[in-house]
Amino acid sequence: MKMLSLEKELRENAYPGRGIVIGRTPDGKKAVTAYFIMGRSENSRNRVFVEEGEGIRTQAFDPSKLTDPSLIIYAPVRVLGNKTIVTNGDQTDTIYEGMDHQLTFEQSLRSREFEPDAPNYTPRISGILHVEDGKFNYAMSILKSNNGCPDSCNRYTFAYENAAAGEGHFIHTYMCDGNPLPSFEGEPKLVEIMDDMDAFTEMLWNSLNEDNKVSLFVRYIDIETGKYESKIVNKNK
Repeated sequence: MKMLSLEKELRENAYPGRGIVIGRTPDGKKAVTAYFIMGRSENSRNRVFVEEGEGIRTQAFDPSKLTDPSLIIYAPVRVLGNKTIVTNGDQTDTIYEGMDHQLTFEQSLRSREFEPDAPNYTPRISGILHVEDGKFNYAMSILKSNNGCPDSCNRYTFAYENAAAGEGHFIHTYMCDGNPLPSFEGEPKLVEIMDDMDAFTEMLWNSLNEDNKVSLFVRYIDIETGKYESKIVNKNK
């Protein structure tokens, strides 16, 4: 698979929606994840990321303008032991609870489908990072309607064992802007990862469409120790 420029992918797409990046730094020492949200409506844009425990939560920037909390208020990132869960919805909790009861990542998502937001039927995208004993594996999932038909749910899981240094994968909800919004197609895109968290965060944030971007979360996890550093960037301040 050809490695794509993540910067180019973002700059050339005004509305990828919500996106998850997972990979490993070129020096091989850090596991990396990033999650961003975008919005077209006032309700979607009225959000910020805030820290919650070892993860984050979305929160209304101006509570007086919040019209519908469903599908936009959730915990995108939670940590279960040596596993970091990243998703675009409340399926974060479904995965956390399932894996806490010995289900696999894939099994935990069996009870969920795409979002009930006709006519878009936004895909549920999810990722999990497993860092243990100096090893790093990750997986990504997408639950989609069947080509816009809500009668069937198509489920895809992609697992990456012994993650390669300098490589990552990028999955997002929409192929591009549109009405209805076209769902992501194919397997996660192979993209480059940077050693420098500040530079990586800056590149991601500056590459997202200025009008539509809302919030960005980036975390670098030391593969030997499990210790992590995180950054949150919110457009609303």
